[in-house]
Amino acid sequence: MRILHTMLRVGNLQRSIDFYTEVLGMKLLRTSDNPEYQYTLAFLGYGSNPEHAELELTYNYGVESYELGTAFGHIAIAVPEVALACEAVRSKGGTVTREAGPVKGGKSIIAFVQDPDHYKIELIERSVVL
Repeated sequence: MRILHTMLRVGNLQRSIDFYTEVLGMKLLRTSDNPEYQYTLAFLGYGSNPEHAELELTYNYGVESYELGTAFGHIAIAVPEVALACEAVRSKGGTVTREAGPVKGGKSIIAFVQDPDHYKIELIERSVVL
């Protein structure tokens, strides 16, 4: 078994595609529009299934926002240097919600950024990013 994708519902599909491609450097892999059922999907990632997990963005026609609830935590992305990644996110108009620093109770260097729909993305420093 392997994780294939994570789905997030978004209020503005193009705004979210722009964030994940321009700010976080993902590639738009494919889109699928389904007017009969009033939704559009966009799949993004750093590579395609099955070698890489993908992010599925779902836009339901006419829905501009969602309540995030308390169960969802975050998406995690490995980066070579968290502080530089935060600077890059900020320079492209992204929001850093926790600056780079050690995780509480550990030694890993992490930070958190937020996408346009307020989903949290954890940046985790890894010396080798595959």
